Amino acid sequence: MGPFSIVSRLSLDVGILFWDILLTLSNLVRRKHRIGHVTPQGHPGYGKYWPEYRPPKETDSRCSCPALNAMANHGIIPRSGRDISFVEVGHHIRATYNFSPTFCSFVPRFAARMLKKNYSEDLFDLEELDLHNGIEHDGSLVRLDSALEQAQSIKHVPFIEELLAAATGRDKEDNTVITTKDLSRILGKRRAVARAVNKEFSLSFFHKIFGSTNAATLVTVFGGRVDDLHSFLHEERLPEGWESHIRQHHGITLMQLNKTILGIELGVCEQDWAEAAREAVECLEASVRKSSPKPHT
Repeated sequence: MGPFSIVSRLSLDVGILFWDILLTLSNLVRRKHRIGHVTPQGHPGYGKYWPEYRPPKETDSRCSCPALNAMANHGIIPRSGRDISFVEVGHHIRATYNFSPTFCSFVPRFAARMLKKNYSEDLFDLEELDLHNGIEHDGSLVRLDSALEQAQSIKHVPFIEELLAAATGRDKEDNTVITTKDLSRILGKRRAVARAVNKEFSLSFFHKIFGSTNAATLVTVFGGRVDDLHSFLHEERLPEGWESHIRQHHGITLMQLNKTILGIELGVCEQDWAEAAREAVECLEASVRKSSPKPHT
């Protein structure tokens, strides 16, 4: 990458961040969307009516991100999960989940750079996003590490069940909800156990933030509601009659989301799960011994 390209990229990123500050300030004074009117008119999901859900075919492309997979399963982006525009996916993320224009510009641009593709012109398949230690990372909430499960579109059901069972909160309507403290606790366990059982484990600070970002969407977009998260995480399906819990006029900005992300990340404590990590190693070793062929006598 030449000096001009680097300067151009930095200028664009700075511009997005400055734009994000303005949107954050505007959100403080602009009226929020009314409940039932978050999804814009003309977009799939308007009036809380989502297109038909269809599970993916074997030939369809999916990735480790439930939010993108759900959009493909509902036909909001191509059901095949293939030949997707970086620009268009940003528009659909914004309309479906009410993320800010800045988030929906920055993240697809980051993905394009990661894949060494042109943001404005090139297309991608969902599975391409699972480049290890690009966006996909070890210590995930609902996926095994790629060293243990190469196909990151495959959900690890025990992880999902444990996550949903960890919910300790209640909302105003007395629904069971996952809190940021719950997410910090489970992330701590995921990282501690993965670090112990995966010899190829790696998790930079950058990817820790990605992990906490994924966790933050569960409480911002879904309000942490376990009933809604059950279908979203297990089936990668948007619940019937659902809309994003983000009601800010411009959607949740990078700055606003960072508050939740940092709250989750700062609460993560792998040391609390040292015993669970030891038990996981013992179970793994026992499984290996059991599956190893016995020597002939």
